[in-house]
Amino acid sequence: MLAQSQMTAAPSDTVVSVRGLKKQYGELAAVKGIDFEIYEGEIFGLIGPDGAGKTTTFHILAGIMDQSEGEVLALGTAPRQVRLQIGYLTQIFSLYTDLSINENIEYAARIREVPERDFKSRREKYLRLMDLYRFQDRLAGQLSGGMKQKLALCCALIARPDILLLDEPTTGVDPVSRRDFWDVLSSITHEGVTVAVATPYLDEAERCSRVALMHKGSIYQIGSPAELRHKLNLRRLEVRSDRLDETLDALQRQFDSQPSGSTIKDIQQFGDHLDVLVADPAAGQEQIKSATAGLSLRSLSIEDQEPTLENVFVNSLKSNEAAQEIQYPFINKGTKPEGEAILAESISKRFGNFQAVHNVSLSVEYGEIYGLLGANGAGKTTTIKMLCGLLDTTEGEMMLAHRKHDLRNTELRRQIGYMSQKFVLYDDLTVIENLNFYCGTYRIPAAQRRERLDWALSTFNLHGFEGTLTGALPGGWKQKLSFAASVLHQPSIIFLDEPTSGVDPLGRRQLWGYIRQFARNGSAILVTTHFLEEAEHCQRLGFMAAGELVAQGTPGEIKRNEPGQLVELNVDRVQEAYSVLQKTIEPWRTSIFGSRLHVVFIDPANEKSRVYSELHRQGIDILSERVIPFSLEDAFIGIVQRSKKGAA
Repeated sequence: MLAQSQMTAAPSDTVVSVRGLKKQYGELAAVKGIDFEIYEGEIFGLIGPDGAGKTTTFHILAGIMDQSEGEVLALGTAPRQVRLQIGYLTQIFSLYTDLSINENIEYAARIREVPERDFKSRREKYLRLMDLYRFQDRLAGQLSGGMKQKLALCCALIARPDILLLDEPTTGVDPVSRRDFWDVLSSITHEGVTVAVATPYLDEAERCSRVALMHKGSIYQIGSPAELRHKLNLRRLEVRSDRLDETLDALQRQFDSQPSGSTIKDIQQFGDHLDVLVADPAAGQEQIKSATAGLSLRSLSIEDQEPTLENVFVNSLKSNEAAQEIQYPFINKGTKPEGEAILAESISKRFGNFQAVHNVSLSVEYGEIYGLLGANGAGKTTTIKMLCGLLDTTEGEMMLAHRKHDLRNTELRRQIGYMSQKFVLYDDLTVIENLNFYCGTYRIPAAQRRERLDWALSTFNLHGFEGTLTGALPGGWKQKLSFAASVLHQPSIIFLDEPTSGVDPLGRRQLWGYIRQFARNGSAILVTTHFLEEAEHCQRLGFMAAGELVAQGTPGEIKRNEPGQLVELNVDRVQEAYSVLQKTIEPWRTSIFGSRLHVVFIDPANEKSRVYSELHRQGIDILSERVIPFSLEDAFIGIVQRSKKGAA
């Protein structure tokens, strides 16, 4: 936990000051004595999983509830005294679906007592900023998720608050809309609004001026993303080989047997590479080569990279908590299946005159983890329903577990496990009652039920919670229980829809350990997610846009195939530079990350000089530049935007 002595003295532009904040609900300590400041004009991130205490903290900052102990000041006084100067966007957008965009904004303005003389000019300004002006008469209920999010932000901004609190504003929103949203937030801060964002997504933390890492009611670290990575004092080696599982096993054996203080500090597996945290990159590379020397690998590559914020968060938690051992699942005895478990050949789906999916071909082999990604409306959900055999194709052929016909056969369904994005267990049943219910649903023989239940309880660390009502479990524990229930029958094909939503980084790592072990034991796994950091855990990916599959490959291949360069620019006036670049090159190629710009140059040799000349002409100085690797989010947005341009 962050010690009081580590807190820096608050500068004169402090907008929010929190000292010794505690919140108790009966026996439950939701917030355990936290300290932080938020400074004028910054984007401050409160980063942590469900149950960390983020929402409780925001309720207190917004003046909705009082703290149990401690001092909280907003604009120099108690938050309740300045509620009209604080905008608050809650997790569930408070929009009226039967009112239009205009009517929702007008209602919010009346509630917040916005003078009529200011209302019209602000409404037009924010509708244009959010690109909603041409839709202002559309009912809120007819908007996409990203548009609803932007409308909710308009409603929060119409009162021109000094402080804007956003509680997980991008949950369930596709990467394109999410990037647009964050660029809008940066624009707002340059108008004098101070923004605080609560989010479970560590990649979003990269866009904040400063972040506080929160877990179980406590704050572990505070600083800018760059400061937190630097304080970790470790490097991240990306290791790729032609036999990744065996490479992991060899490194894990060496890691487990090495003396305390050795250079390797942590090993994490992803879909097509390993992340190895080391104190000394050169010594780490030698240790990796030594550990894998006996494997006779055809290929081994090691790249020295910056650590991620997830590395920082996991390292902080591991140093403060005893890490739980992962107990990997057993698999039914017998021959492991081989070949293609899921095969789609030119499948299409039409609903009347609407073409939801067009000419999609993909395959998932037994033992493989395949990620299907797409923006809202891309056709992903329809495709999944066809792949599951729940929806017939209009054209093309489907094969599931070597069957091309009768895909709703009862015997076939018993080979499939499905974990829904929405929690589908029963809140009013206990943990063991839910597991027993699914034993019956999957027709697990009575003689095997005790063994399966014991396996689920021990594997997913649920012993001691058998009699707990499921509704009383934290979000991350519910996700573990949901996964346990979906694989009780040891399926050979598993569909996972947003499997780690709301799970903390250590819990997410553990859950992906279970998923990978099922794959190693022969199960074919198809994962859908909006969370592109999570897509790195998949061995192959498919990107969908406008009903078509527009890219496939390993995460590394997709990033390497992205044309051009991604350049991080440090300039003296970020917002002005952003506005210039939006007019100089295609808008999607520029985004704001904290105090820096990320710019995609598709043709660097010709574009850089033109772009830099325009920045200098506008009086903007470039302080530094560096080429950085494309992320999956960068690749996803580039692929989607180019597919739109090609279809135009």
